[in-house]
Amino acid sequence: MLYQTISPYTEEVVETFPSHTDADLESIIAKAEKTYATDWRLRPLAARKAVLKKAASILREKVDEYARPVTLEMGKLFREAQWEVTLSADILDYYADNADKFLAPEKLPVKEGEAVIESAPLGVLFCIEPWNYPYYQLNMTT
Repeated sequence: MLYQTISPYTEEVVETFPSHTDADLESIIAKAEKTYATDWRLRPLAARKAVLKKAASILREKVDEYARPVTLEMGKLFREAQWEVTLSADILDYYADNADKFLAPEKLPVKEGEAVIESAPLGVLFCIEPWNYPYYQLNMTT
């Protein structure tokens, strides 16, 4: 089955995409896991925060470019699509600005000994999202 983008305004096919085979998906996931294990997981927090800041900056610089597909594929008004892109940039900045606090170990009050909650990366997450999945839900965490 081919995937198609259909304009909600004209009902015309905008673009057609080939399906991935199971082998394709396995290869993509393996590559993502390798990149995570050998690069992203090992990066210092400051470097990961810089990536989020850069992504937010790119979204703001190219807001119209990222808004167009939202309008074309989902039928949102252009100003709504621009707002979605800007919101996504704001969310990336928020996580970058607060990563130290979010990821800091949290001591738990216990009667004896010590207990600490520590946040650590889990690895690659695979999910299938609906056609109208908004940018701001593609939330990257540091």
